[in-house]
Amino acid sequence: MLSGIFPVIPTLFTTTNELDLVAQRRVIRFALESGAHGVVFPGVASEYSHLSLAERETLLALTAEEVGGRVPLVGGASAASAADVIAAGQIAMRHGIRHLMIMAPQGLGTDLAAQQRFFADIAAGLPGAEIILQNAPVPTGAGLGAEAIIEIARAIPAITYVKEETLPSGPAITAIRAAGIPHVKGVFGGGGARYIIDELERGACGAMPAVELTDLHVALWRAFAEGDRAEARRLYGLSLPLLVSQALYRMRLTKHVLACRGLGNTAHVRAALPEMDAFTLRDVETMLADLLEAMK
Repeated sequence: MLSGIFPVIPTLFTTTNELDLVAQRRVIRFALESGAHGVVFPGVASEYSHLSLAERETLLALTAEEVGGRVPLVGGASAASAADVIAAGQIAMRHGIRHLMIMAPQGLGTDLAAQQRFFADIAAGLPGAEIILQNAPVPTGAGLGAEAIIEIARAIPAITYVKEETLPSGPAITAIRAAGIPHVKGVFGGGGARYIIDELERGACGAMPAVELTDLHVALWRAFAEGDRAEARRLYGLSLPLLVSQALYRMRLTKHVLACRGLGNTAHVRAALPEMDAFTLRDVETMLADLLEAMK
């Protein structure tokens, strides 16, 4: 069973918009050295919709090589159409990845029958894959209700996990777990781990946050698993200032923090995101310094 902290690895770019494979390796190694229980690539935080299939394959091959089977590797295969998902999934499976995270697409909205056909077509086109159904809020995903997720998962045996990111995520996690679908092994939390304590209290099997605070999130997971709720909450409190800003600046903030930690070279992104001006950068750097000092 997959469980624990599975950070989503971003895509590192040079200032000229090329893949930065050296920095990519450094970030993956940071996640592993921080004790990540698994890694995810590519997810929303990887800017997957701005990568070509060739770039996905290059980066997935690199990620699989760095992970080297030490922890589970979840391959992101989200796309707007079932055909494109199958193409991305086939790339991942060529590299030995059988857990595929696939988002319920925003384009199909809340049409339950259409969403169910979408996942049925994918399951048929990717035999042997285990699907992690990602449910993200609009406009990123379809923002399905828990009842719809339960119906889809119940009908598709290839769906073995759910990543629930709608807000509030907690009640949906409770409802999906309470449905008792035999082939659904667990529900992951998302949302950048901004609600991780509530999700874990409800029985989430883990979380899939962005990568820049993997060391903190692993320590939080360990404290929670050992019954030290006070330490888990202390670490959670330390993470929140940065994660609140991350909700606004997304991958731009992740990459700046990675650069501050000596792991990335630039904060270049392909996605359309707000710029971080000098005031924001100073605030982020202060929050990071405070967090690292408190973690010593």
